[in-house]
Amino acid sequence: MKKIEIESKMINFKILRFNPDDGKPDLKEYKVEIKKGTTVLDALIFIKENFDPTLSFRYSCRMGVCGSCGMFINGLPALACQTQVFHLESDTVEIKPLPNYEIIRDVVPDLEPLFCKHRDIKPFIVRKDEKELENPTNEYKMSPEELENISQFTYCIKCGSCLSACPTYATDSEFLGPQALAQAYRYTADVRDEGFKERLNVVDSPHGCWRCHYASACTQACPKGVDPALAIQLMKREIIFRMLGIKKGKDGAGLYSTPKEKKIREGTPSPPERTVK
Repeated sequence: MKKIEIESKMINFKILRFNPDDGKPDLKEYKVEIKKGTTVLDALIFIKENFDPTLSFRYSCRMGVCGSCGMFINGLPALACQTQVFHLESDTVEIKPLPNYEIIRDVVPDLEPLFCKHRDIKPFIVRKDEKELENPTNEYKMSPEELENISQFTYCIKCGSCLSACPTYATDSEFLGPQALAQAYRYTADVRDEGFKERLNVVDSPHGCWRCHYASACTQACPKGVDPALAIQLMKREIIFRMLGIKKGKDGAGLYSTPKEKKIREGTPSPPERTVK
């Protein structure tokens, strides 16, 4: 017997409302008829435009790239723009701001701690040759295999979901957290980077990578398939290897050499003139 697909149904949205002026968070209900394919973000926009213009939430790209719409949806951190209402398989959808953050208003969390911790690990390629950085002469060498080693960790969109799921950060607000530590490994493991020692004081600290107990809740929460829990364990290994002097390879990949100009064979026609200068 063919299963009949429901094209639309009435969904009860329970959304946490919080006004900093009165400081009393409360769940408010809205009933909305939802069609197949509607995302949680679509529903929130509909509620704001039709029921309550005071509802506050963040969003930007609406396609899972910016990370702005991270929320706690039916008890799990997720991106509202990626979460289809029908896929939740529930007639009630409860929406709250991400845990482990202060609330600014309604479902808008204060992500400043996330960005501060991210900044502390120097999330950029560090090189000793500042002259080359300021006036680059060529690209740095990186093989496809070396890129593959760090590739998944470059997909982080800083949505804050991993930090909201972290049980360690819930009890220690000074803990660097999975987002910052995963990015610390991403740059440390990058063969072009020379900033390991500059990050060490932050990463190898009482509130650094050793506070992680490998619960892997951060990995489960990540909407982009990044594995921060793995990155933190690899970061621990990197520190130990370097302390023991068994680090493989060396920091700071060299520059590609400029290829020598090849002579053109006799009789080869010249290329056409450039049409744009």
